[in-house]
Amino acid sequence: MTLDELNGLPVAEARDALARCCGASVWVERMVARRPFVSLNHLLGIAHAFWMELGPDGWREAFGHHPRIGDLESLRRRFAATADLASREQAAVAAASRVVLEALADGNRAYEERFGYIFIVFASGRTADEMLALLGRRLGNDPEAELGIAAREQWKIMRLRLDTMLGGPR
Repeated sequence: MTLDELNGLPVAEARDALARCCGASVWVERMVARRPFVSLNHLLGIAHAFWMELGPDGWREAFGHHPRIGDLESLRRRFAATADLASREQAAVAAASRVVLEALADGNRAYEERFGYIFIVFASGRTADEMLALLGRRLGNDPEAELGIAAREQWKIMRLRLDTMLGGPR
């Protein structure tokens, strides 16, 4: 889709397209209402500003729209609307050994118990082993600091998805 096509979509279709990039409902509504965008950089600047303005509740809502890293079955079932995006983003996990996948599942459970939301990481280009090591390091973070890290990782995911939706990097 082009930027002009996004700008011209009916509200419901624009909402669906943007929700594939970020599951925070307030962010989606603000982005839909803000159209038209004059350039990709304009869209990205507004998208980032709206993302940062959401704060913790909106960030957590967005996190809830992602499958757990390594949970390939959940990716297929629950997250069908964004499964194509997430599976590309988590491509290296599909090739991980059972031991690594089990360690990711255990780490994800520990992370959720500690922080109250799933482990968010920009997975594109990272191996399952790298994500597992990163998860282990981030488990030691202070909850407030970790929320900021997770929000920045979510923004990276959103940026990639916006770029991809508008014909950019695949």
